[in-house]
Amino acid sequence: MKLFSKILMGAAVFGMMASGDASAAGKIVMDGSTTVGPIAKSFAAYFTRTTGTDVTVSESGSGNGAKSIINSTCDIANMSRAMKTNEIAAAKAKGVNPVEHVVALDGMAIVVNPSNRVKNLTKTQIRDIYSGKITNWNQVGGPTAEIVKIQRESNSGTQDTFKSLVMGKAAPISKRAETQASNGAVKSRVASTPAAIGFLGLGFVDGSVKAVSVEGVAPTVASVKDGTYPISRPLFMYTNGQPKGAVKQFIELNQTPEGMRMISELGFVNQ
Repeated sequence: MKLFSKILMGAAVFGMMASGDASAAGKIVMDGSTTVGPIAKSFAAYFTRTTGTDVTVSESGSGNGAKSIINSTCDIANMSRAMKTNEIAAAKAKGVNPVEHVVALDGMAIVVNPSNRVKNLTKTQIRDIYSGKITNWNQVGGPTAEIVKIQRESNSGTQDTFKSLVMGKAAPISKRAETQASNGAVKSRVASTPAAIGFLGLGFVDGSVKAVSVEGVAPTVASVKDGTYPISRPLFMYTNGQPKGAVKQFIELNQTPEGMRMISELGFVNQ
């Protein structure tokens, strides 16, 4: 009889987790974007401290976040891009209903080494650099040095957003571009390489790199919020269906004063 009761209890907990309510299990599992990662980790530390709910955050990229929510291996998928049509279809085929929640706004900063005198680039110049049409900094007012192009891996939502907002369908990124696995890795490579250029989330910009203006507009909280910075995007958290219990409480943190403070302190933008 005791064994039967334990089986029933285990089934009930599993059912609550599958429906997006992790509160019964006392745990929330998150996976996905490295851009959303700092927000997710700050929220997780605060949420665990204030509610006792254990929150784990993995940063395997937006594409893997989508796979995790599709395969029901996470409660929340963090993504720096919207889920694609084929991902939503794959989710629905498995009985998963992805629901989108915008957690913050972000500007995609185009960064160079601080020693580079270039202060502004147009979207056309950025596209021509990454496609290989422009190969030397002296072609855009910089030093005579071959440009070292840094991009993200194919699974990255930041990479997808860059392709969509800057490159377009007609201009593929040059095969000579170097690939890095995270925002932090891009920043480190640009910081240590005088001729490098890269792109990363606004919240990752610090004194080790220089964010250039794009079309004459600097990437700032104000320019992202008012829509004048031309390479901006929303940041997402996805749940399977409308969230309940602890997951709902966690998802709604960005609407609280404490959550908004954390987003601002990390360099991202409240809606």
